Amino acid sequence: MSLGNAHEEIVNRSHGGLIPLHRLENFSDAVFAFAVTLLVVSLEVPRSAADLFAVMRGFIAFGICFLFLVLIWVEHSRFFKRFPLADAVTVALNMLLLFVLLLYVYPLKFLFAALASSVVWGESVISINTLEEFRSLMVIYGLGFLALNLILVCMKLHALRLGGQGIPAPLATTDHLALNGGILRNIGQGLIALASILIAATTQDDGRYCGLVYALLGPLAWIQGAYTRRQGRK
Repeated sequence: MSLGNAHEEIVNRSHGGLIPLHRLENFSDAVFAFAVTLLVVSLEVPRSAADLFAVMRGFIAFGICFLFLVLIWVEHSRFFKRFPLADAVTVALNMLLLFVLLLYVYPLKFLFAALASSVVWGESVISINTLEEFRSLMVIYGLGFLALNLILVCMKLHALRLGGQGIPAPLATTDHLALNGGILRNIGQGLIALASILIAATTQDDGRYCGLVYALLGPLAWIQGAYTRRQGRK
């Protein structure tokens, strides 16, 4: 048995692992891959040049959605690399995360396909008939984004709680900083999503503010990164 496998088995045995860690990670990667498949611009081969050109216009929406999924996958991968947990709570939260992710794919694809077709190409390939429909779409999108961040917060809080008990080993200072910084970032992202939901659900916004509020994600990530680096230097 290799050292990596031995370490994994010790972790699972010592901390009530329901399944081997590599099975959990492999299943998660398969779900992420399936989610990307659902984002594919078209499942059919174009039969004419006009069809091909129409399909290629969807690459902007596909690229944005693909980037979002990659960012979630990277955060998910980093979590399990730093905290190789397979206890009942972690498995349950991870499955809930994957469930929400799959539900989140179609609203994500529909929203950005509609925005790309109207803003970039000046067409209305995706039909949103009224502002009420658009506000409802923004609420659905915001709920998905909020749910993903809340689940990630719960996973990190659980890892932080178990850290003092040696799972998988006592947390180093850098681990604490990474967890605390990640929790603050996810909480901030969740609050931004909540603000968008409230604007879309309680006002007559035409989509300008409930969408623009997500522009705060960039400054939030920079502030959180700067704070974590400053704490690390201390």
